[in-house]
Amino acid sequence: MARLADYFVVVGYDFDKRASSESQGQILQRFPEKDWEDNPFPQGIELFCQPSGWQLLSERKPPTFFVAVLTDINSERHYCACFTFWESVGDLQTQKSQPREAVEDEDHGIVQPTQLFAPKSLVLVSRLDHTEVFRNCLSLMYTVHIDHLNVQLETLIGNLLTCIIPIAGGSQPCLDEKEELSRTITLGAGDRQVIQTPVNDSLPVSGCSVALLFRQLGILNVLYLFCAALTEQKILFLSSSYQRLSDACRGILSILFPLKYSFTYVPILPGKLLEVLSSPTPFIIGVNSFFRSETQELLDVIIADLDGGTVTVPECVHVSLLPEPLLHQTKTVLSMVMDPELQYADHAFPPTSIQSSALKIQDKEIRAVFLWLFAQLFQGYRWCLHIIRIHPEPVIRFHKAAFLGQGSMTEDDFLNKVLDGMAFAGFVSERGPPYRATDLFDDLMANDMERIKMEEGHPCKILKHIKELAEHLFKNENPYPSVAMHKIQKPTEGSHLRIHQKIFPSLDEVAVQFRIDHAASSQKSAPPVVKPEKKCLVLSGPPIAAMVDRNGSALANSARRLEVVRNCITYIFENKLLEAKKLLPAVLRALKSRVARQCLTQELNLHAQQNRAVLDDLQFDYIVRMMNCTLQDCSHMDEHGIAAALLPLVTVFCRKLGAGITQFAYSCVQEHSVWMNMQFWEAMFYSDVQNHIRALYIEENESCDQDNGEQMPGGKSALEIAAVQRRLWPTLCKEKQLELVQKEESTVFSQAIHYANRMSYLLLPLDTSKNRLLNRSGLGDVESVSNSYVTNSIAGSMAESYDTESGFEDAEGSDVANTVVRFINRFVDKVCTESGVTNEHLKTLHTNIPDIVQMHIETLEAVHRESKRLPPIQKPKLLRPSLLVGEELVMEGLRVNLMSDGRDEATGGVSGGLALLPAEGAIFLTTYRLIFKGTPTDPLVGEQVVTRSFPIASLTKEKKISFPAQMEPYFGEGLQLRSCTFQLMKIAFDEEVSSDLVELFRKHLHKLRYPQQVQGTFAFTVGQSAKTLVETKSKEKNQSLKTLSKNLMKNAKKTIGRQYVTRKKYTPPTWETRSGAQFATDEDDISISEEPDQSSLTLSSTIKSSDRQTMSNVVERACCRDYQRLGLGTLSNSLTRSKNEPFRISTVNRMYTVCRSYPGLLIVPQSIQDPTIQRISRCYRHNRFPVVCWRNSRTKAVLLRSAGLHGKGVAGFFKSPNAPTAGPSQTDSTSLEQEKYLQAIIKSMPSYSEATGRNTLSGFSSAQMSSSGKWGSIRVNNRMSSYNPDIGTRLAAKDIPPPQANGGPSETHFLRQQRAYLYIIGDKSQLKGTKQDPFQQWEVVPIEVFDIRQVKNSFKKLMKACVPSSVSNESNMTFYRCLEDSEWLCLLHKVLQVSVLVVELLDSSSSVMVSLEEGWDITTQVVSLVQLLSDPYYRTMEGFRLLVEKEWLSFGHRFSHRGAQTLASQSSGFTPVFLQFLDCVHQIHLQFPMEFEFSQYYLKFLAYHYVSNRFRTFLLDCDCERIELGVMYEEKGERKNQTVYKSVWDYIDKLNKKTPIFFNYMFSPEDGEVLKPYSHISNLKLWDFYTYETLSEGPSYDWELVHGRYEQPDESDRQDTASQKSQRKIVWPCYDNRSKVEPDAITKLLQELQSLEVELGLVSEKWKDTWDKIKATQRTETKLESRHSLFSPLLLSSNLSHQRRTQGMYLQESVGSSINLLESENIATSTPSGSMASGRRSTSTLYSQFQTSESEHRSLEGVLYKKGAILKPWKPRWFVLDKTKHQLRYYESKIDKDCKGVIDLAEVESIIQGTPSMGAPKNIDEKAFFDLKTTKRFYNFCAPDSHNAQLWIDSIQSCLSDA
Repeated sequence: MARLADYFVVVGYDFDKRASSESQGQILQRFPEKDWEDNPFPQGIELFCQPSGWQLLSERKPPTFFVAVLTDINSERHYCACFTFWESVGDLQTQKSQPREAVEDEDHGIVQPTQLFAPKSLVLVSRLDHTEVFRNCLSLMYTVHIDHLNVQLETLIGNLLTCIIPIAGGSQPCLDEKEELSRTITLGAGDRQVIQTPVNDSLPVSGCSVALLFRQLGILNVLYLFCAALTEQKILFLSSSYQRLSDACRGILSILFPLKYSFTYVPILPGKLLEVLSSPTPFIIGVNSFFRSETQELLDVIIADLDGGTVTVPECVHVSLLPEPLLHQTKTVLSMVMDPELQYADHAFPPTSIQSSALKIQDKEIRAVFLWLFAQLFQGYRWCLHIIRIHPEPVIRFHKAAFLGQGSMTEDDFLNKVLDGMAFAGFVSERGPPYRATDLFDDLMANDMERIKMEEGHPCKILKHIKELAEHLFKNENPYPSVAMHKIQKPTEGSHLRIHQKIFPSLDEVAVQFRIDHAASSQKSAPPVVKPEKKCLVLSGPPIAAMVDRNGSALANSARRLEVVRNCITYIFENKLLEAKKLLPAVLRALKSRVARQCLTQELNLHAQQNRAVLDDLQFDYIVRMMNCTLQDCSHMDEHGIAAALLPLVTVFCRKLGAGITQFAYSCVQEHSVWMNMQFWEAMFYSDVQNHIRALYIEENESCDQDNGEQMPGGKSALEIAAVQRRLWPTLCKEKQLELVQKEESTVFSQAIHYANRMSYLLLPLDTSKNRLLNRSGLGDVESVSNSYVTNSIAGSMAESYDTESGFEDAEGSDVANTVVRFINRFVDKVCTESGVTNEHLKTLHTNIPDIVQMHIETLEAVHRESKRLPPIQKPKLLRPSLLVGEELVMEGLRVNLMSDGRDEATGGVSGGLALLPAEGAIFLTTYRLIFKGTPTDPLVGEQVVTRSFPIASLTKEKKISFPAQMEPYFGEGLQLRSCTFQLMKIAFDEEVSSDLVELFRKHLHKLRYPQQVQGTFAFTVGQSAKTLVETKSKEKNQSLKTLSKNLMKNAKKTIGRQYVTRKKYTPPTWETRSGAQFATDEDDISISEEPDQSSLTLSSTIKSSDRQTMSNVVERACCRDYQRLGLGTLSNSLTRSKNEPFRISTVNRMYTVCRSYPGLLIVPQSIQDPTIQRISRCYRHNRFPVVCWRNSRTKAVLLRSAGLHGKGVAGFFKSPNAPTAGPSQTDSTSLEQEKYLQAIIKSMPSYSEATGRNTLSGFSSAQMSSSGKWGSIRVNNRMSSYNPDIGTRLAAKDIPPPQANGGPSETHFLRQQRAYLYIIGDKSQLKGTKQDPFQQWEVVPIEVFDIRQVKNSFKKLMKACVPSSVSNESNMTFYRCLEDSEWLCLLHKVLQVSVLVVELLDSSSSVMVSLEEGWDITTQVVSLVQLLSDPYYRTMEGFRLLVEKEWLSFGHRFSHRGAQTLASQSSGFTPVFLQFLDCVHQIHLQFPMEFEFSQYYLKFLAYHYVSNRFRTFLLDCDCERIELGVMYEEKGERKNQTVYKSVWDYIDKLNKKTPIFFNYMFSPEDGEVLKPYSHISNLKLWDFYTYETLSEGPSYDWELVHGRYEQPDESDRQDTASQKSQRKIVWPCYDNRSKVEPDAITKLLQELQSLEVELGLVSEKWKDTWDKIKATQRTETKLESRHSLFSPLLLSSNLSHQRRTQGMYLQESVGSSINLLESENIATSTPSGSMASGRRSTSTLYSQFQTSESEHRSLEGVLYKKGAILKPWKPRWFVLDKTKHQLRYYESKIDKDCKGVIDLAEVESIIQGTPSMGAPKNIDEKAFFDLKTTKRFYNFCAPDSHNAQLWIDSIQSCLSDA
């Protein structure tokens, strides 16, 4: 029973303080005047009566009512019901306040004094929350006052304050009449009220507040607030209604049940207390919307606007949401409750009786949803409770780690925060006791969990359950369903608007107090009402079983692994150590599984119980290794109890070291974070205490059962025993009670001593003299422990394990002993204080702990001393690697273990196979490479040799790492080394390698990776002493050449100054067409032409004698050789012919003064003079002006390259000559010269001179000028607004034919006749504001290109995807996801797309200038690919070398800078621009394997050695630097008989003569073919260079190192053959080199031929000569063979699926193993990329050698309509079905002889009836349509009628059936 109201207060306006800055209210009267003893009067009520401030108003407002909540110092809430009305201010008070009011209301005019009204509040203060009762009581008092009823207010107040009601109980039959009558109250004014007291006061009373909250904010917003409140965030409600603020806050608290909010809770906050919002602690507060502006600066507060229905979460606040699928299920059920019509909204016949519940019922249904939610969140929580004291009061702790582990929720952020919160701590303390009163939540947890689990996934069943729970909640809150009519007198309507109203009178305090005293005396005389509390045993409910169900299949699949674990342990204890050694690696891999770890602990426990704990050395080592492997995958929380199960075992298993000296396993398993976690030790302590407390009260026959599980077999759980004991406690005598308390305390005390010993075992290191990691890891600060074997990763994570008290320690105790003592003391203080241990016992513990630690240290000293005498474990012998000529060791091998990384191929992981890693060996640092060589630790493959190496110059990242012990007990430091050759080494240094040696290794590695100058790289220092190389700078070579080069550079300007520079009027040159024969004869004349104006000057007169040798070398460079081959310009003394040439070779840059990064000889228009070139070059970045680099031999269109324009030159570039200018300037003249330069290029084209008139686009429609065609993805969207609208429209007009699928080129002609003569491919960002050529001779094509940073970042992600450092278990970190995120293939797609665009422009007689970025990265990629695609010469080995030398080396790609080859370029990082180009060539090679003379291995070889720095070819950034360094030109005789090759090309030539490794046997090119590859990402393949590895030999690109290894096996193979032994061999992925173990057929035949020649004593012929003879022989035989010869295809390559041409290589059975090569003339292709003028025949032409006429074998023919590709119309074609050739061909008409297309019936998957589509022929029967599906595409056909259609379908189907 409790008072309904504690205080009645009258609060009014304080006129005395009106003159101050702020108005205030004052308490006019309060009753009773004295505080109740059990409930003091709360302070500050006057602030809460008017939260927005006390103000006088000019008009009377209607009365208001709301309930505010005040919380006192004891955290008890007081509900203040405020009823406010307004009274007129008297004349005297008005006059006193007139001056101030006039000032306040000056904006509103002068207000008469009689118009002011002051607020007055009637306040009820109660500890009970009965809002409606308070509203009725205060309304009655106001009615009596305003309507002048004949009732004394003192009587009403006295009756109210003396009203006593029950707190809970509800409508129960056992209640007596007195208690039933106490629920009906009357205040003495003819009123009557029945108070609905809840049946169970533990359930909150919500009324309609929860339903209103959801209607105001919506489901998702309330869920955000719900999660925010549970995770202790700050929540602020805003509303203009005070009562809505109270209801919203009440609603939030209601849905938090069974948790109770324990932080600041103020539903209505007064404006004067807004500073509370800046509190650092969580809160739930409501504020009037009037103060919205003052809440905008709150950066960590979640604001819920009730009036606007919004919830605002600041950016810095992260709200953890419910875990899935609970979140989705909760939202679904809430939507069904809030909107029951939703699930029937789409039904054609929805039920008519579907209606939303009443607001009160809906409120309870929503609360039932959250009750159902908490039941699922806390399922099985009682099984994780530890009861550590039963008497005198229960002490219970919650095992959080076990709860999270059993539910597999360890990583869930929301649940972790909830379990760590204060609300859950209160939940455990309140609901943890096993014997107490229960409520609805307890019943739900105990009885309904099975039902909830069965209802999962059935919303209708869940909704039914929710409604049942809601009914319980409603009955609890409304126990009287049929209540008698309330009788409450209300004021007459409009009474508050009366002009003359009496002021609320001053009440008679004596009369009120008299009634209170009278009621108090009568209550004292009455007998007290004692309601017995119903207590019972709280059932625990079912344990957590979701984890077993979820992983059931995984557990079933691991049976084999568990069997391996059991067998290995059995072998160890049976001393079958050889068998155990074989199984041990598999066991260590199996222990990654949690089930296997649990199996290990169970098996070891069984052997420990059999007194088999004393082991010999090898047994002890195996057991310790398995324990370490088990613990390394356990988190510091030990959520699965693995460490808890091992804890007693590590103090059991041991080995004898000597007389009386025993080493236990705990001394070898200390380096794990779980031992440093205070929470782990607390949970273990509480678990053991619970078991011992249970043993005190259990029957004697069960006392020996000490199983760790809560539910004992055949016995009661600890909580059940505690419930019985709590029930019996009141019946025990005091002596017995005292005895039980002492026994429990003694149990806790003994366990504390036991755990002090255990902790010292696992925290004190074996060698306590070493304290190497204590200070570095900060263990002294975190009050943990250090030992000498803790790794950095463990030490870094230990700080997370301890509470905030850990920092309060002095810094003096730096030794291990003091640190361990302090850690144990903290543990003992915490657990003993919580367990109720007396201070005397606690002091005893603190006294004993240092002695325990010291005693254990003395024991460890003896163990450590004896362990040193053990014979060392024999380690494998270090294997020395093979070195190249000139390669020397910098450091001797350091013993390391090569650990596995994210690639599981070598670890026997998912892909299976044997475990090659980890491997034990040594790391060698040479002047060229970093090499690991060793043997696998797995004894099953221990005889294999593992080699992993990469060039030092390719090292991109080196970092320190740490490893947990899994192979050996202790490891030293670790390094992770990543190479841009897609290699990764994770090495763990052996304990014998000191830290100084590791640092020395890193120092040498860094010096070799980043030398001071390029001369310090291996290509220059090869052969030098390694010691000299590391310690001193290498001496410069070729001093004479360098001096000569510097002198040449110094005299460059003087040389240029002596030339005659004259200006002549510009006249366009003429161009005469010459035949190919003329080109051949003209190329023989080689000399130098300087300028057209200096016709009398010769080489000797132009260049001084000191420069002639250099110039003659320049002429020999690749650029000049290629210019001569292409017929670009001349170097001739006789200039009569050169004037007729459109281009000339200029020597303006021979001294590299115009452009340092360009070659010495450049192709420029004949009419452009050198001084003009010098001026034009200044407009381009780095002076890289446009020069010609290639010319199409058929169309004579030229390809130019340059850098992008300078920013200052953009405005004047392509400037219209007709634009008005202020006057001549240098900018204008430069712009005109640029235009003249472009005009000279255009006039050099034959299409310009042949054109009869200028072609324009005026005749094209706007639709034809659309830019949404093939190149829309790289073009500007709808053209940039700054461009002339006509720019690029000719390019857009080409896009009318739709593209093929996969980004391939169009089948029809790509270009039309209307075109520009010159297209300029430029960067979109650089070409803004440029203008078009007014005569439409050139056109700008702005494209968006990627920058170098994108390439760099993409490459980093690609390396991490292909060579991950660790195995990732995240679903979004799969290999293909990482590959996609790298965007590497996207970059290749863009480069190929631009290149194909340029190829098609050049093939259509338009010249192209590529002017992108700096001109040495993307520009080089594009122009190189264009030439490769357009010119078959560059697809030969000689041509590709020339292409790389010309475009990449001579034109100045910055190899040194992009490769970060020196210390100066280290910061720029590695950027693989050249690798990207090689990858593009690889993609083209895959699609056109017959067009390349070189193989894929050739590309990989270049990709490896362009970063290896073994050769000088790819060093330095330009020819100028190479000349300065003296490495540009070598002596003629230097290349002969050289052992160390300086050029990669010389090395390739040497290898190519020995072996066909670089040759492509499928090479069968077509003359003049232009390749147009598919560029879509779906057509691109990941290069196996990025993922392929051979651990048997390392990279195969240093041929000398691996070539000799396969000589001896050949001999052994021959011996095996002689003895008729099997030659079968297992080929391991990632270990064997498949190309050598399984060579292709042709290579094998060549090898056998060479072997036979050796055996016969013949001179071995070179493979190339043999190959050429075979080809020549086969050409002859092919012509003579009969038509009916049988052929069988010879599979040559595994990448045939990517071929875009049909291979023409066959093996003729009648000739044996000889090779029959069809000549390229007889090989046709069906690729759409053919661009020859005469057209290419399809694959069917291969049959022409059998049949002479296409007209034969026409099984069925006729007209069919065929639907074209995308956006193409239906067209009639003449189709021919050929059953002999198994083809369906079509022609333009019946008389047409040229086949337009072929459908191979072998590729047909199905033929079905079709339906008409858009654009289909009209007036044709629907049955006349049919569809043909092939493996490549989908064809739509239409026959003239249904009969013909069926005939075609049957005929094609019969062909398919015959096949």
